[in-house]
Amino acid sequence: MQKYYEEISEIDNSTFVVNAEDVAIGEMVRVDKQDGTKLFGSVISFDRTRVIVQAMGPTKGLSTGDRVVFLKKAMTVVVGDHILGRILNSMGEPIDGGPHIEGASVAIGTNSANPVKRVMPHRMIQTNIPMIDLFNCLVQSQKIPIFSVAGEPYNQLLMRIANQTDADVVLIGIMAARYDDIHAFIENAKKMGSLQKTTIFVHKATDYPVECLLIPDMVLTVAEQFAEQGKRVLVLLTDMTAFADALKEIAISLEQVPSNRGYPGSLYSELASRYEKAIDIEGLGSITIIAATTMPGDDVTHPVPDNTGYITEGQFYLRGGRIEVFGSLSRLKQHVIGGKSSRDDHGAIMNALVRFYAEALKARELYSMGFKLSKWDDKLIKYGDLFEEKLMDLEVNIPLFEALDLGWKILADCFDSTEVGIKQDLIERYWK
Repeated sequence: MQKYYEEISEIDNSTFVVNAEDVAIGEMVRVDKQDGTKLFGSVISFDRTRVIVQAMGPTKGLSTGDRVVFLKKAMTVVVGDHILGRILNSMGEPIDGGPHIEGASVAIGTNSANPVKRVMPHRMIQTNIPMIDLFNCLVQSQKIPIFSVAGEPYNQLLMRIANQTDADVVLIGIMAARYDDIHAFIENAKKMGSLQKTTIFVHKATDYPVECLLIPDMVLTVAEQFAEQGKRVLVLLTDMTAFADALKEIAISLEQVPSNRGYPGSLYSELASRYEKAIDIEGLGSITIIAATTMPGDDVTHPVPDNTGYITEGQFYLRGGRIEVFGSLSRLKQHVIGGKSSRDDHGAIMNALVRFYAEALKARELYSMGFKLSKWDDKLIKYGDLFEEKLMDLEVNIPLFEALDLGWKILADCFDSTEVGIKQDLIERYWK
């Protein structure tokens, strides 16, 4: 039998305090207001009988005499095949005008899988983006961020990956987004025909901060259920800095002692508990996570990218509308380069292309400073222009093997085979 409390002692903009006992962090709360409406919330802190509840809606109109019931369960999400092709809010409710979703209700925010269940990453996920496939391979079960600044096309990059991935299921979590960004994701999935294997969870910029915190947990809980069914799941999150800002806002409302730049001291743990959901389960499916992380002021030492870098397995730097060659890193690429989904020339051509691009940038700098260029410098500058046009442009859409062949062609257009420093047996097989 449900127990009702009528002892709301404090009401703030987004929280309220109830005198209650026998509650748990994350437990769902329902308020039966005197006007007949209901307000839901979640327990975020308690000290003996003083329980702080984060409201999932406006606290305006809340009365100290309203009745509160603790539901003895955490937030849940309905999971099943019917969830694919749907647009949901941060509570897991459909907002696309479609029917109610049928399936099993699963508690969100559970612990990560036991490490003994994890398989060593070994399979490449191709995106048809040369700056990823050729230089910083995305590996199944990897967790990797896109470091960028506001205004860069990181959402467009995520859309391209969603369209071109060979994953069985794509789950997108959008946090603190504008209507045009949300609309772009939805229309892209419909236009490119990927909506039937995609579910999009949406938190608008006008929604409450606590709802923002639900998005990664909702998405990753659904991902775990599909992975346990043997599906290869790709999770795309944007923007994790908005997630961290929501954590900060709630910590401030609780009057917690702030840490670096006002973020709570638990920031690292909060981020890690989400990223560590990435997994390849032996005999079953996998979860791969790509998360856009904006850097205020393009500052990589900002607490969010700084903590993220310790948790994840590399990063893609997006600047000037391009994925940077230098600074971007996939720490798992060595597990797949030259493997079944790659080619034996992959490592050699990748290293040669990067080496010559670094030299091309030096030659450009000499030219900008007014130095007289040698014939070799002219070759390097020509190479740099081709490299940026043919490989770095995010509009380039080619499979890995075509990208490898294109890399050989760019080298052959600019240099002699004796100048590239690649083993002769590879030159004889691939030089064009």
